[in-house]
Amino acid sequence: MLLISNSTMAGAPYLGWCKEKIVSFYKKYNVKKVLFVPYAGVNLVDESIEASYDAYINRVAGVFAEFGIEFTSVHKEADPVAAMKNAEAISVGGGNTFYLVHMLHKTGLMEVIREKVLQGTPYCGWSAGSNVACPALFTTNDMPIVEPASFKCLNVIPFQINPHYLDANPEGHGGETRQQRIEEFLTVNRSTVVAGLREGCYFEYNEKGISLGGDRPLIVFNYGKPTQEFEPGSDISTLEGF
Repeated sequence: MLLISNSTMAGAPYLGWCKEKIVSFYKKYNVKKVLFVPYAGVNLVDESIEASYDAYINRVAGVFAEFGIEFTSVHKEADPVAAMKNAEAISVGGGNTFYLVHMLHKTGLMEVIREKVLQGTPYCGWSAGSNVACPALFTTNDMPIVEPASFKCLNVIPFQINPHYLDANPEGHGGETRQQRIEEFLTVNRSTVVAGLREGCYFEYNEKGISLGGDRPLIVFNYGKPTQEFEPGSDISTLEGF
């Protein structure tokens, strides 16, 4: 699995900062065709959600066409479950995590993707696509624009991710910081570990375990303990134990 915090850096093209990492990830497993899940992309165009999905896959496919990797979208499949069962590799894009989880349950894809990942099918997600790899829909930053049938997610990693983790609180803003929100979560969910994945960073899982890549440190939250920071390349294998 390749779990990326964000698709776009300020001032950079879409997926510009991470596309070579995604390409090398898929090339490692000789992937030629990726089945993309666009359900988080609900606001790319005004016409309809279906049109948003079309725009999303066109955007993503255009980035990777030059590398010989074909991206097709599950929303175009007559039988999404059958298509996913036969997928060579999976990609789940960012956007609104609540809508993504809603659609994964509605289409029956949540369990299918989980089974595929546990069987070793390469999976890459960014933002919401990384969040959905967690046990449950808790530590997203998104507005709940729809009520999913369940908050249960893929549960293919043993901790929660907060993508786009921000340290700063805007000047003049009276609301809670990101850290305070995560601490609220931990007050209720005391045995859960939360990894604040800053932009420009990613997790990679393979046969050797988990590693942190990118150019910024990871911040890890445990209830009742001081936060811990890990630099990219450092040993974060303890996250696998929770």
